[in-house]
Amino acid sequence: MSSRRLFSAIGDIFTTFGSAVAVSRAVEIGRKPRASDLRKLGIEPTAFDKIGRF
Repeated sequence: MSSRRLFSAIGDIFTTFGSAVAVSRAVEIGRKPRASDLRKLGIEPTAFDKIGRF
């Protein structure tokens, strides 16, 4: 694995982790997460909108 691919993979991990944190914080305070963050986590924004509260 070249160093460029390694750094790219590490960057992807940090991006995914950042999106997870952003989505969890938005949900905790009762706001809708950004669509781009949901997509990075593999969640369709329209499907997320259909989720109700418990």
